[in-house]
Amino acid sequence: MFSDPKPNDIENWVCILERSTKLEVELAKSYLSSLRIPSNILSKQDSSYSLSVGDMSFAYLYVPNEFEKEARKALEEMEKAEGLTDEEEDDS
Repeated sequence: MFSDPKPNDIENWVCILERSTKLEVELAKSYLSSLRIPSNILSKQDSSYSLSVGDMSFAYLYVPNEFEKEARKALEEMEKAEGLTDEEEDDS
């Protein structure tokens, strides 16, 4: 039943990120916002069980079609920067 959650198809918008916690998607949305890239979150969190992880809590980040390449590149750069930060902490 919940084995393969998929993002919804929304006209003129594309899903660029899907995570099992809404916090990760909110962080990405905030980063894109700082770059003036519009985005919206679609959360499929099951409110009747207050689940915040797992298949019943997926969150998706959407951007308008014309911002897809720019948004994907920005998120890649953000992930690379986080990787460098993690490596620096390991060296300490």
